[in-house]
Amino acid sequence: MLRFLILFSLFIHSCVAAPKAPAAAAALPTKKWLTLNGQEPGVVARGGISGLFPESCALANDLAISSSSPGLTILCNLQMTNDGAGICLPDIRLDNATTIPTLFPKGQKTYKVNGQDLKGWFALDYSADTIFSNVSLVQNIYSRPSIFDGQMPISAVEDVLGIKPPKFWLSVQNDAFYMEHKLSPAEYLRSLGFRGITFISSPEIGFLKSIGRDAVMSKTKLIFEFKDPEAMEPTTNKKYSEILQNLAAIKAFASGVLVPKGYIWPIDSAKYLKPATTLVADAHKAGLEVYASGFANDMPASFNYSYDPSAEYLQFVDNGQFSVDGFITDFPPTASQAITCFSHQKGNLPKAGHALVITHNGASGDYPGCTDLAYQKAVEDGADVIDCSVQMSKDGIAFCHDSADLTASTTAMATFMSRATSVPEIQPTNGVFSYDLTWAEIQSLKPQIQSPFITKVGITRNPANKNAGKFVTLDDFLKFSKEKAVTGVLNAAYLASKKGLGIVDAVKSALTKSTLDKQTTQRVLIQSDDSSVLAGFEAVPPYTRVLSIDKEIGDAPKASVDEIKKHADAVNILRSSLVTISGSFAAGKTNVVEEMHKGNISVYVSVLRNEYISIAFDYFSDPTVEFATFIAGNGVDGVITEFPATATRYLRSPCSDLDKEQPYAILPAEAGSLISVANKEAQPPASAPSPPLDAKDVIDPPLPPVANMAANNATGATPNAPGHSGSIATTANLCLSLLAILAMGFLFATE
Repeated sequence: MLRFLILFSLFIHSCVAAPKAPAAAAALPTKKWLTLNGQEPGVVARGGISGLFPESCALANDLAISSSSPGLTILCNLQMTNDGAGICLPDIRLDNATTIPTLFPKGQKTYKVNGQDLKGWFALDYSADTIFSNVSLVQNIYSRPSIFDGQMPISAVEDVLGIKPPKFWLSVQNDAFYMEHKLSPAEYLRSLGFRGITFISSPEIGFLKSIGRDAVMSKTKLIFEFKDPEAMEPTTNKKYSEILQNLAAIKAFASGVLVPKGYIWPIDSAKYLKPATTLVADAHKAGLEVYASGFANDMPASFNYSYDPSAEYLQFVDNGQFSVDGFITDFPPTASQAITCFSHQKGNLPKAGHALVITHNGASGDYPGCTDLAYQKAVEDGADVIDCSVQMSKDGIAFCHDSADLTASTTAMATFMSRATSVPEIQPTNGVFSYDLTWAEIQSLKPQIQSPFITKVGITRNPANKNAGKFVTLDDFLKFSKEKAVTGVLNAAYLASKKGLGIVDAVKSALTKSTLDKQTTQRVLIQSDDSSVLAGFEAVPPYTRVLSIDKEIGDAPKASVDEIKKHADAVNILRSSLVTISGSFAAGKTNVVEEMHKGNISVYVSVLRNEYISIAFDYFSDPTVEFATFIAGNGVDGVITEFPATATRYLRSPCSDLDKEQPYAILPAEAGSLISVANKEAQPPASAPSPPLDAKDVIDPPLPPVANMAANNATGATPNAPGHSGSIATTANLCLSLLAILAMGFLFATE
């Protein structure tokens, strides 16, 4: 046990944001809040950081206090043993949150609770000694970490009060049930003297009225909790929806209300926000505080939030019309940063640091990638760089699209199924390729938003924008980007050798036509995974060349860095080459960034997404913490993302500047710290380290020449006929060349 506590202490001090000295508070401007009392909304941690650890365990509570803003409230859901002890557990039944079913397999019973029969294991069937001596906690939401299961004891209410949280909230859900079985939550509270309890909430009016005098004497706030609108309140036998119509009556026995977040911002069946209700304004008019529940980073609510949990919090506190007085959340650090760091962030605030926000197919998390709307949204979101993956049509029109194969992100397969072909040099499956369709035919297609996690977990992206936007030609893109920023990726070799389409030359021509090759206020970045492609742009001084390394590497030896420097000024590296992942935990950190920087090579990391399923547990299922880890923790020079708004908001926040003293900072996670807290036998097996980058992998053969299709067609010869001028000599060489040139592009960024 001592070893466990020491490891956790190290984790706390190395991984989270401890509050700075009060003297530094002046670093942040005073904010005006639309709460009842005009003060900052409160953050209430439901059982600590229950999004990581089992609810209300000591680790969850300690980490919540250490990683959240000052003034955090710790919430405990009260359950009672048969000898009157109070324990903190999420539900009246113990089976889903503890190990009790395996310890007492015959202990399952059925009780009537609020008129319904519930079957399970109940705390009131066991003594406190039996619970504390035998039963341990497990994570009660299966998508969350299970490696801490069975390792932590259940906390008594007194245990949580003993750590002296800044504020403490006791939720009493089932007073009537316990009273039926001769257990009194009210008497239990009186035995504690209400000491240290800031809030007490309950969905039962009778219970709140019974402790009203004690609460007044102890200055404890009483909060009436609303359940489902159609559920019945036990004391009055009225629906909660009916009680809601008379908020003034609630003021007689409570100082505030706790409501599910849908009471304030309802969501329609398609998962989009409906107009806000007047609940907050009505409650404030009645003199009641309003607390909202149901917030969790790993439980996406509405498509309006683009899978960004901070955006949801801001919707409730920074909408210009009202603000709730607090949140109940499973991830209190995210609520803290939304309130302290991101709220009232108006206008084009300057970014902290030099890191670039680079898009991946524009704002492709919100719109179909590489469309006019995706680029417009990216610019509105403050991206420094927008990207155009350049493809060619059959009639030689260069345009923006993520891949030469149009099937995944357009309606091409439905329209041109008969034109599908197999090109093993590019991909193993059939596709409808851009170079087999004219530009007019491509324009007849609809773009489709891509959802990278729909197959794995069923997470889809903004369906309202599924087919929104138009395809953009390279010329139009450059015209748009001239005042903004731009990036690109293209497949050069196959088109050059087999289709007679010289995309590299087309890109050079378009850049010259746009005069971007002569710009001094914008720098141009040329990106490719092929050194010979980068060599083709060496003669233009304004261009910065970026080598894309599309395989995982574990190290960057000096010889490899020196070889890169001959061809490029920067690298685009997978995030798994910087932070290694094991079982959804950040297990380790490589020295790749440091080694590249020693060689004066900038590092961009890709691809960062908002969906929680793509984010390590160490980052609290929060994309903002992932950005902080790569930018502030790893020191990258740019992040490549499909959600530029999230990255830009982080970089424009004062909390991203770790050189400033301020009350709260968004600190990077330290790889390996969280996973080390679990027992060794519960940790996922360590992955084999990725190989170091080999210098020979940096060097590529020259690009194949552009085939003379006119001559080929006249003679009837195939472009790849052995010995034919302008072709690759052998199939083996062709495949090698193609595999090396699958990602080539250009990027433009404002200085």
